[in-house]
Amino acid sequence: MQMERRAVPTDFEVRSEGGKFNFYGYALKWDARSQNLGGFRERVAQGATSEAIELDDIRALYNHDPNMVLGRNRSGTLRLSEDSTGLHYEVDMPDTTYARDLAVSMERGDVSQSSFGFKVRADGDTWAEDDDGFPLRTLTRISLFDVSPVTYPAYADSTSGVGSRALASLAEKRGISVARLDSPDAIRAAIRGEDAPALNEARTQSIDLRTRDHDFVNLSLRAKRL
Repeated sequence: MQMERRAVPTDFEVRSEGGKFNFYGYALKWDARSQNLGGFRERVAQGATSEAIELDDIRALYNHDPNMVLGRNRSGTLRLSEDSTGLHYEVDMPDTTYARDLAVSMERGDVSQSSFGFKVRADGDTWAEDDDGFPLRTLTRISLFDVSPVTYPAYADSTSGVGSRALASLAEKRGISVARLDSPDAIRAAIRGEDAPALNEARTQSIDLRTRDHDFVNLSLRAKRL
């Protein structure tokens, strides 16, 4: 499974002592619902990163750039911990130009989001529907590659394709083509374990709705011309 990235707003705290900078904030928060990632929403269950903290070699990077390393857990310059809110991280920043510039940007509030790179561990996600009947993915066990202060989040809009790897995981579990998970109705049908005709029906209904909307717009335009 390929690496995925997600982003969250973060209130960074920056400290300076003896010309050295240190910052801390949350890389992710438990049970916070994401925006629409392309037919589903997502949340991270409490404790989903506990194995990663113990086992993984994790970096803090600026904008996920491996040339801008801010800290590393195995060297002690990146410290990660779970609390009741989420995954907290603290970084001792290196004495480099890019790190000093980042510290200033964080203090000014110009950089105010975190992003984390992860993979789902075996049986590390579940699919269900939320209270509104919208497809919901819950991450329960993940591996972490990096936590990063970022200028722009990984999903600025639902057309970025950020959810495609998650849908590929669902399709693999259900033994179907990911191309068939092309609408919330189709994703719901897959979550419920419904068979191919139900998925086809869901897709047809979505196409019919789009066709009706298109016809309505055309009729409205003709009426305006009259």
